[in-house]
Amino acid sequence: MLSNLAEIEQEINSFPVTGPDELENFRLKFISRNGLLTKLFEELKNVSREEKPAVGKKLNEVKKLAEGKYNSLKEQFDDTTSAKETIDLTLPAAEFSIGREHLISQTLAEMVKIFREIGFKVTDGPELEEEFYNFDALNTPAHHPARDMQDTFYVQSKVDKDKKYVLRTHTSPVQIRTMLANKPPLRIISPGKVFRNETVTFKNYFMFHQLEGLYVDKNVSMQDLKGVLAYFFKKFYGEKTKTRFIPSFFPFTEPSGQIDISCFICGGKGCKTCKETGWLEVGGCGMVDPNVFKSVNIDPEEFTGYAFGIGMERITMMKYGIKDIRTFYQNDVRFLDQF
Repeated sequence: MLSNLAEIEQEINSFPVTGPDELENFRLKFISRNGLLTKLFEELKNVSREEKPAVGKKLNEVKKLAEGKYNSLKEQFDDTTSAKETIDLTLPAAEFSIGREHLISQTLAEMVKIFREIGFKVTDGPELEEEFYNFDALNTPAHHPARDMQDTFYVQSKVDKDKKYVLRTHTSPVQIRTMLANKPPLRIISPGKVFRNETVTFKNYFMFHQLEGLYVDKNVSMQDLKGVLAYFFKKFYGEKTKTRFIPSFFPFTEPSGQIDISCFICGGKGCKTCKETGWLEVGGCGMVDPNVFKSVNIDPEEFTGYAFGIGMERITMMKYGIKDIRTFYQNDVRFLDQF
């Protein structure tokens, strides 16, 4: 076997390798699982005890020679291939999608910008709210029938079982917290998520976004409220937008009103979008009820104020012609990429 190993050693040294393909042939012939050297190691058991030490030593030397040649050439070919890979700096860069700002976030930013321009400050509050701030302080005690207007998610506290908590049904609790912590004059908006236990349909969802506004000062009037809302909707929908106010009811405002704008689809002439009326409902408003002022220690004889609430999903759907509120939250990139 020693003579065979000498021949194999000479063949390894003289085996021509000029490229990756020939290098692979070298590996298959000598050092692969079915290669020549692997078979010789298997035959080593048949060598006599006297010859086995010398044959084993030589066989290991030949194997190291073959593996060394293979590894050296492989490294050389890898470096050569890498050197040939060049970058053409004149080619346009690859395009990467970095996502889109959600349409509701765009609406929120636009609304905040408009109200900030006329002096409103943005405030925030907890989404898990005490019942006092969500109902009681807003002139809606436990026995009040107005609580039936809003299907509420109640949350039981394990720490304080005497307090009742809810997922806020509007952002008005932020106004209560602000009035308790600050003295008038106050001019704030409170945007955020609200929750109601409603059946999910194309126009209703259990979670949506609302922006509410509050202005408290001396001699604030309904005329001030109408002027602010008319200004906002002209900025949001266009200068031709008209605003009207219809009597309504909310427990925390008196008088209360429904906010309508002229249909920008048909220009007020009547269409399917506005149900042939020429008007679209966009929110609610009114003068702050004196009982609300009393609950936050503000003298209703000295101060007056107005409040309003606008649903972000509603005005966004109207502006962009979106028919189903559920599409906002289905994470369909095809929908989100349109905006």
